Amino acid sequence: MRIQPREELLNLWRSVVKVSLDGDKWQWGGRYERNSISDAEQLLCIIYPATVLPYFRLDQPDETADDILEVLRPLGDELDIPQRLIELLIEHIEYYTDSDGPSFAGGSYFKGATDGADPTPEQMQVDVVDSFSMAVSLMLSTLSLVRGVGNTVMNPEVERRLRHLERIANVRLTAAMVGLLRSFVINVFTPDSNEGQALLGTVNRTNRSNRQVAEELRSSLQEIRASLGDVTFGFRQQRATELIENRNRLFEIGWTWGIAEDAPEVEIAPSVTNQRSGVAESAPFLYFTVNALDGIADLFSGRTTVLGLLNEEQQRLAGALKLRWELTQRYWGTIATFGDSRRWPLEDLPWRTTDDRESDHFSLLIISLVLQDQEVRGTSTMELPRLAEILMKLGERGRVTSRATRDDAAVRYHTPGTEIQLGGSGGDGPDLIWRLNDFSPLLLKDVLRLAKLSRDADLREDLVQAADEIWDHIFRRRIQHSINAGLWDDAANVFEALKKHNDRPSWYYTERIVECIVMAINLIRDPLPRSSSIHAYARGILSETDNLFDLELLEANVVDRGALRAQLEEARLNLNHAHEIASLRPATAVGIAMEILRMLEKVGVARQNAAEGTG
Repeated sequence: MRIQPREELLNLWRSVVKVSLDGDKWQWGGRYERNSISDAEQLLCIIYPATVLPYFRLDQPDETADDILEVLRPLGDELDIPQRLIELLIEHIEYYTDSDGPSFAGGSYFKGATDGADPTPEQMQVDVVDSFSMAVSLMLSTLSLVRGVGNTVMNPEVERRLRHLERIANVRLTAAMVGLLRSFVINVFTPDSNEGQALLGTVNRTNRSNRQVAEELRSSLQEIRASLGDVTFGFRQQRATELIENRNRLFEIGWTWGIAEDAPEVEIAPSVTNQRSGVAESAPFLYFTVNALDGIADLFSGRTTVLGLLNEEQQRLAGALKLRWELTQRYWGTIATFGDSRRWPLEDLPWRTTDDRESDHFSLLIISLVLQDQEVRGTSTMELPRLAEILMKLGERGRVTSRATRDDAAVRYHTPGTEIQLGGSGGDGPDLIWRLNDFSPLLLKDVLRLAKLSRDADLREDLVQAADEIWDHIFRRRIQHSINAGLWDDAANVFEALKKHNDRPSWYYTERIVECIVMAINLIRDPLPRSSSIHAYARGILSETDNLFDLELLEANVVDRGALRAQLEEARLNLNHAHEIASLRPATAVGIAMEILRMLEKVGVARQNAAEGTG
């Protein structure tokens, strides 16, 4: 892997600190005015790797590596750094806490659907799913940091601030989980509606009658349909009831962009005293669904479980979210691979949504959902190469691994980005849109996730090479000038048609690069899949080494206690070790055997020369 994740992450940390510190004061905001999402992304660039990767821990001063201390030196020494992060987290949480509780507003990330129609102040205060999801990830990282620092802190004032941070982080985490519960939706429609026709057109790859395809689709989704009756808390049960009672209906599930317009309050969260009314259209959006699932997954990570980060109220909420999480992945995994196994709907690029919009960006989002489903339900060796082929095509079509032509429409995936109309957002002002410009990081993330899933050595190697190629594209998009150098994103560096460079950092984009680097590190830590060819090769090499070693022992003087005997004893230990590791690390075993073979050859040549000299 050409990506050097430790070096890249440390360089990124150096840039984050350089950009964020003005003297001793932390500067919020970047390309956009600060908002609850952007500030969380800025903090997660440091906090997330520091709490999920053992190599980058900051909560144990005695174990902080020297290169990390050098990079973060502007924040202080090994004792100052975690305390400084604690204060920044407290500042962030308190800033986004109103008189009625935590705020998860989209703020400057909201854009007007038409030029000159800016969002009103009321619209900018509307809660959004991205903020809920980022808050879940950041608050879990915060609680993990609190646990680690709490084991070493001696100062009573620091201990007091830690307890304060733990309390307010739990309040924000609980509120974010409630927000995610109330943003989950089911969109129910008839087969002959516009949505029904769009869905059937997407999954019908064999030109059969829509009636036949609808019946098969309903059958494939029957178990999911029945399980939706168990979805409670913060959800209008009438929609699930309608779906279950009328089997002719079709549906889609996932997360809308904010609190759903018909979402009731969550009764099992008494600590969240003010649950705001929702305005978001009760229909799922692929982008917000993928982001919601990523945040929810952190609730069930090994870190969360081992450290026991969730309190009793949060565990109840997590149970309700897990059901939604599982059903949503299964639903989209079924839709994407529905029908004739010779050609999936997913393979017919680009993906078309039920509101009749098409985009390769949507195809990447669907693959993310399919891969998450594969992680939960287990992988099929037949499916992974097909997914890899689709990702390679999307890399070319999105001009990540191929050259952009003049006036290439694919450049819009990167800047200004794919636009999503936020249904229900125009009540207090103009209709709003959300821009997605994370095509390249999302592609890299999907490739790395697929590589980790693969147990085929050749496929994994192909995917690692693809990840390197995508990283080359992303690496060149770093800001190269001004104080913000080293952060992302300046798409004009790789697309000649873009004449205007952007030298202000996008925390939205940069945080997603951090996620990719963390995934690359986890891929490196993951044991390589077994290759039958290299195992057979290793067995052959070790067999020959065993035979030649045994022959040498037959010739060696048993009572000799000189250098040769010491060499043979060392070789015996090394050969035994090679056999022990051959099943897990065959290439390493071969390397050990080669050293022994070279030693035996030298001994044999020396013996032959000695014999000829004597003769």
